[in-house]
Amino acid sequence: MISEPSSEPRRPRGVYLLPNLFTTAALFCGFYAIIAALQNRFELAAVAVFVAMVLDGLDGRVARLTHTESEFGAQYDSMADLVSFGLAPALIMYEWALGSMASMGPFLSKLGWLAAFFYTVMAALRLARFNVQLGSTDKRYFIGLPSPSAAAIVTGFVWFGTDLGLTGTQLLWPALVVTVGAGALMFSNILYFSFKQVDLHGRVPFISALLVVLTLVIISIDPPKVLFTGFLLYGLSGPVMYLARLRQRARRRAQGVGEFSETNPARDREIPPPSP
Repeated sequence: MISEPSSEPRRPRGVYLLPNLFTTAALFCGFYAIIAALQNRFELAAVAVFVAMVLDGLDGRVARLTHTESEFGAQYDSMADLVSFGLAPALIMYEWALGSMASMGPFLSKLGWLAAFFYTVMAALRLARFNVQLGSTDKRYFIGLPSPSAAAIVTGFVWFGTDLGLTGTQLLWPALVVTVGAGALMFSNILYFSFKQVDLHGRVPFISALLVVLTLVIISIDPPKVLFTGFLLYGLSGPVMYLARLRQRARRRAQGVGEFSETNPARDREIPPPSP
């Protein structure tokens, strides 16, 4: 008996090499950052995470430019992001600062690794939500702080403190706040500008190219301070915009109630009781 041919399209075998090479390189940087942190080379670990950020931004663009996008590449990119921007920053911060809480009593001794685990879980949930909502949200905004930006804040804080000659023990409580705060912002519903509306293919004004060169010059002057400050301001921009929108909504509601009262004056004046 001859079987009928299947109507389902055959899945292509193999993977695209070029974009996945960038993803693998980003994964390597994240893994190397963990190894460097375990060897107390925190500055090198932070640099490795920032290099992973650059490579992570390139793999998707390379895939789109070369028309080599695939579902495998998208899933592989998420797995690499979890290591480079979820696990690596948490372990770097734990080795640098949070691990010193182990000698602070029965309760505080667990707070350090719980904070690092909280950050890792929030990064995993952030990546999972991004994959589920892909294609169904406004491309102009990210919902929650992107995991690369959160990793830049956490590892940038370590790099910033190391550059100042401070130890993790001296900055223990600020490190705890930065770790928990960055993790909470990742899985929040706060909107962040995605900058995806910037056209990188067409012509741009000369001033735009000048601003790019000026940005690179400013970063090269003092990378730890500039990068940490820049990503920290980006992380704080979301809550600031969120509070501004709440205030604007409250003002609109107040104006709406005022206009309704003006059109219904009987609503505001007291109605006398009926006479007996």
